Amino acid sequence: MSLSEQFNAAAEKVKSLTKRPSDDEFLELYALFKQASVGDNDTAKPGLLDLKGKAKWEAWNKQKGKSSEAAQQDYVTFVEGLVAKYA
Repeated sequence: MSLSEQFNAAAEKVKSLTKRPSDDEFLELYALFKQASVGDNDTAKPGLLDLKGKAKWEAWNKQKGKSSEAAQQDYVTFVEGLVAKYA
């Protein structure tokens, strides 16, 4: 299975978790997914009152410089850990 296929399969697996991951785990999942699918964050930072948007933006921004392939691999590995923990 190619890395791209593994990434897409992991994105589907995460939808079937029976328990809810922590907020930090969700942020890491979001950041890796965005880095893998979009690349570096070049969007404007949300305002101070948008706490959720700001947290997501900061998590994604920490992945800056990571290649799409590396982010996909990290995402697949992270999802495998979540599945083992929450499935």
